[in-house]
Amino acid sequence: MAAADNIAFSPTPPAPRRIRRVNWIGVWTLYKKEVWRFIKVINQTVAAPVVTTLLFLAVFTLALGRDVQLGADISFPMFLAPGLVMMSLLQNAFANTSSSIVGSKMQGNIVDLLMPPLGPGELTAAFALGAITRGLVVGAVTTVAMALVVGFTMPSPLLALYFAVMGALFFGLLGVAAGIWAEKFDHLSAVTNFAVTPLTFLSGTFYSIDRLPGVWNSLAHLNPVFWLIDGFRAGMIGWSDSTPWIGGAAIAALDLALFALCWRLFATGWKLKA
Repeated sequence: MAAADNIAFSPTPPAPRRIRRVNWIGVWTLYKKEVWRFIKVINQTVAAPVVTTLLFLAVFTLALGRDVQLGADISFPMFLAPGLVMMSLLQNAFANTSSSIVGSKMQGNIVDLLMPPLGPGELTAAFALGAITRGLVVGAVTTVAMALVVGFTMPSPLLALYFAVMGALFFGLLGVAAGIWAEKFDHLSAVTNFAVTPLTFLSGTFYSIDRLPGVWNSLAHLNPVFWLIDGFRAGMIGWSDSTPWIGGAAIAALDLALFALCWRLFATGWKLKA
């Protein structure tokens, strides 16, 4: 007891941490959690998509041949590669946010996201940044693998990076909205099968939309994934079926709209606080 009595105690408790307009520490912590979540299973989240994308390239190249030319210096494998890279990037950005939120809801620990002093904008930003990170990691590794196989050079790397970031943000936010809406993974699978996959497959990934007849060509221009893939392809190989910066502006506007939607969903607690 004497030893215990000699222990000096601070007369005042530690001051509480002051949180200003943005809780940067909270955003950084949630972002690290989202990144660490996919890094722990990197074989499934990065290696598997790269292998799948290379299989797509191999199958289509063997079926149609390497000698098919779409332009003076552009072979079919070279045309196909950017579309496959972007498709893999988008799907993984969507999976990162949607699976995280649905998993938390099903395990009953979604309250761990709602209780900390994080506002709806901070929650949305942290999830979106995690999706962008996973999408860019998958996209970068896939691009390197494609370059070794196809052998292309990037005439406009900044343009390609812009569309990669905007695309990962778009599908990451779409994944946040889908994750909040879905009550179990079956619901999430429905969104993937009936929305994400058709959008990515029917967007000029495997073909130039100039081959489509009038009405279908016009409908293809309404698909936001077409703008993403077309702009990314313009940066990667210099080929585009439209004006990339028009698509870039449209995608930026859609990203802002989706961010506002996700902010609203977190702010109201729709399907999160029930």
